[in-house]
Amino acid sequence: MNEHDPAPAERALTTEALVEAVTRELAGWEGDELAAFVNRQPESRDVYRSGSGMEVQRVYTPADLPDDWHDIGLPGRYPYTRGPYPTMYRGRNWTMRQIAGFGQAEETNKRFQYLIAQGQTGLSVDFDMPTLMGLDSDDPMSLGEVGREGVAIDTLPDMEALFDGIDLEKISVSMTINPSAWILLAMYVAVAEQRGYDLNKLSGTIQNDILKEYVAQKEWVFPVRPSMRIVRDTVVYASEHIARYNPVNISGYHISEAGANAVQEIAFTMAITKAYVEDVVATGVDVDQFASRLSFFFVSQADLFEEVAKFRAVRRFYAKMMKETFGAKNPQSMRLRFHAQTAAATLTKPQPLNNIIRTALQALSAVLGGAQSLHTNGLDEAYTIPSEQAMKVALRTQQIIADETGVTSVIDPLGGSYYVENLTDRLEQGIHDYFTKIEELGGVVAAIEQGFFQREISDTAYDYARRKASGDRPVIGVNKYVDAGAGEKIETHKLDPESEARQLSRLKQVRADRDPDRAKAAMEHLLAVAADPAANLMPATIEAVKAHLSMGEITGALRDVFGSYTETPVF
Repeated sequence: MNEHDPAPAERALTTEALVEAVTRELAGWEGDELAAFVNRQPESRDVYRSGSGMEVQRVYTPADLPDDWHDIGLPGRYPYTRGPYPTMYRGRNWTMRQIAGFGQAEETNKRFQYLIAQGQTGLSVDFDMPTLMGLDSDDPMSLGEVGREGVAIDTLPDMEALFDGIDLEKISVSMTINPSAWILLAMYVAVAEQRGYDLNKLSGTIQNDILKEYVAQKEWVFPVRPSMRIVRDTVVYASEHIARYNPVNISGYHISEAGANAVQEIAFTMAITKAYVEDVVATGVDVDQFASRLSFFFVSQADLFEEVAKFRAVRRFYAKMMKETFGAKNPQSMRLRFHAQTAAATLTKPQPLNNIIRTALQALSAVLGGAQSLHTNGLDEAYTIPSEQAMKVALRTQQIIADETGVTSVIDPLGGSYYVENLTDRLEQGIHDYFTKIEELGGVVAAIEQGFFQREISDTAYDYARRKASGDRPVIGVNKYVDAGAGEKIETHKLDPESEARQLSRLKQVRADRDPDRAKAAMEHLLAVAADPAANLMPATIEAVKAHLSMGEITGALRDVFGSYTETPVF
């Protein structure tokens, strides 16, 4: 303890006296200046609420700070409310990622090269719907969707083309994919091995968060429990073979985009995290062997202060959960690190240039909240995937925040704010409250099967839609300050109409050229491993993709082992 610090008892008395004095002063202010002013000029509404609907006071004071200073603490120190690292952006800025993916792998590779030349420091890959669903490009259900809203990846040669000329030891790669994530990871590892890379130098993440698909995004291939096994296998494999790679990126983003509020986003994400950790620990892997490679993906929504508080609250809750529930001892296991993306659902077709301002403010809240990685949406994403110009503006938005605003000079500059600290406490308590409900239902998987998460999100989404329709939730250009004319015209991305045909041709050629005996043996081995619940799928999948089995062939065969899934409707 510093010799100039008062003793703990003195500090407590000092704080208590301050709170009492401020509480008396607040009561006098409310009965005097405030009452007289409101009598002359009433406030515009009776109740003010945060973006998630929590009632907020008109002013906050020291009485609203947490009782325990250590819950605020210092950066890089448990419980990491103020950031996972002691220097944060004074040591290194967040990784600037702009997600890219369209057409064939070669087309997306060109976009990657452009973004790297513009100063992007990490790659983020968007895949088309067939790839996301584990279908090949020539599947009848893929018609018209190949390469349309992401890049098409069917076989290992596609992955080779995607990263042609890019040193995977020097740049991190994030892949936004879930039900077929382990196959993409297998292809990524296969490319690295072919190039002679040290696997322990690879960095990045696959999203691989299958539980949030059943909760929110609705993209799955297999039933819940076999899907959990696949996530477990990737985490265990990565802990043993890819020391710097994050094998799961647990995602609140899509929960929010489905209609959840800030409390639900972080509460449901933490509940899903707990389920994954329990599953891996049950295999005998020590929590400190893999927890440091768990990463997270959150949205940065419109309510700036609530979003800052949300990031601080979830970081604190996670640290306590890993230490107190799972017995983590390594500080790295308790440090929640997250990627943030600005909120696509807030972007509007009317007055699309407004989206630049929305995105800038949302990005600022992610930085003030301590993000390790950030994607800023393009101004045109309400129409289609972003154009090259829109992506450049989005990247420049991050660079301006980093280099011109000064917000990176001080760590957690809103720490100690009466309002932000109060919101942080309330949001953390919201996670605890939801945990109690989920445990009463039998845990996350049981809650999914009973439709609990789905009902909670749909009720919140309906309430937001009602508030937006009534004008209670203003959206500039949509329900307030609406233009009567046609509005601004913007250039949007155009997909090469020949791209799908080229992809189908390559897939056909790969199948024709591969060694049929090797492909047959790889498939038989994969099916045998899949039938053994204790075996790890990753090594057999890596061999399967090296044998040039396609994604659709792998998932199609495994459906015979794992089955398929149909959701029970909640309405």
